[in-house]
Amino acid sequence: MGASNLEPDLEAGQQTSILKQSSHPVCLIFHFLFRTAAICIYFFGTWVTSNFVLIFVLCVLMLVFDFWTVKNISGRLLVGLRWWSENKEDGTTTWLFESRDPTRPLNAVDSRLFWTGLYVAPAVWIFFGIICILTFKLQWLLIVAVALALNFANVIGYTQCDKDAKQKWATGFASNMLGGSAASGVVGGLMSRGISRLASSIY
Repeated sequence: MGASNLEPDLEAGQQTSILKQSSHPVCLIFHFLFRTAAICIYFFGTWVTSNFVLIFVLCVLMLVFDFWTVKNISGRLLVGLRWWSENKEDGTTTWLFESRDPTRPLNAVDSRLFWTGLYVAPAVWIFFGIICILTFKLQWLLIVAVALALNFANVIGYTQCDKDAKQKWATGFASNMLGGSAASGVVGGLMSRGISRLASSIY
């Protein structure tokens, strides 16, 4: 009896894994997969080979895969945001943003891990860049430069996209409130007129 009573309590006390809490576990894995692979190849690549060109190519491939995945898939699924840019005929670039319906709630785990991965990766590459400068391994700065360019493109894109989404939601909320107030005023006016007419007919 005692053991059977304890089993539900133990099961209830077990913490659910992050992947089980996620609404898009596969997407969450790929959000970290390519950027982690690039960092590991950069850091541990010399343990396997002394060929810098091979390490450079593998790192750049992982970084490109990561950039595309974060920009087009994980951002849309994990936080409901998407950004892209278009080049106009006059040579200027226009940033375009998409955002989710604010009435659709986000998964807190997905959102937290998305933004954590987005901001931590550039910080790691900045650290690697400082180490390269201090140790005079300037050729490795080529990999760091590519990594920072691609990572910061997503950081800037999603930061601006998030600000744009919040502005749209705030504007929409204000419009709804004003619309509701106007509708209330119209309804109130009609009711007042109706009551006045009724009173005049009685008296």
